[in-house]
Amino acid sequence: MSKYFIKFRDDMKKYFRYAVRAAKADLRAEVTNSFLDWLWWLIEPVCMMLIYTFIFGFVFHASEQYFPVFIFTGLTMFSFFSRGVIQSVDLVRGNRGVISKIYLPKYILLISRMLVNGFKMLVSFGVIAVMLLVFKVPMSVNVIHFVPIVTVLFLFTFGVGSILMHYGVYINDLSYVMGILMNMLMYMSGIFYSVGTRVPAPLGPVLETWNPVAFLIASMRNAVLYKQAPDWGMLGMWTVVSVILCVIGIATIYRNENSYVKVI
Repeated sequence: MSKYFIKFRDDMKKYFRYAVRAAKADLRAEVTNSFLDWLWWLIEPVCMMLIYTFIFGFVFHASEQYFPVFIFTGLTMFSFFSRGVIQSVDLVRGNRGVISKIYLPKYILLISRMLVNGFKMLVSFGVIAVMLLVFKVPMSVNVIHFVPIVTVLFLFTFGVGSILMHYGVYINDLSYVMGILMNMLMYMSGIFYSVGTRVPAPLGPVLETWNPVAFLIASMRNAVLYKQAPDWGMLGMWTVVSVILCVIGIATIYRNENSYVKVI
């Protein structure tokens, strides 16, 4: 395992700049010939927030405090995770023209996509910052917990994505399966409601704690909206789990990446 760690360290030094350049190119390509240009990165999540706020806030009478900010925070974090996981499945097949010509650690493709999604997530968090002012949400020092929570989200997404990236080479239908699972997970992660309080005990608190996406979303809302520190024990546990998933994914890719070109 140590040889993979050394190889990962050296490859990151060598190829991370490629991931950054590729992410910038993808961001530019997304808005090329678009009339509204980069404003689409704001318009899409804001429109989704307004739709869900109307449906769950006015139609179903959701009672969570600062509900528009509440729902937008959940959408922002879940979108980052969901996009990273779904996109990871087809990354190797979708970049066969690149990996068949030059050597590139395959997880660099995933990092590049996560940088794109991460930039969009930060743009959305910028919108959330404005919304906090508009809705006059009281601020506290707990808002600094934004950093460790997002870090764990990034690690967990990379860990899950790197594993699925490997199996996506061999299972053509995996992207369809993951699309269905992400739809299920969206409703189990409390995007539109508080899992811990809306789902009857003991299932609600258990689901909010042991569903990592639900836990991270709830932790972010507590830190930003409700002036509460995260559960450091659980956050530490999910950090360890995320690192383990990253190690498994990276080691799996290193062991098998030479056979990917033959399969695709």
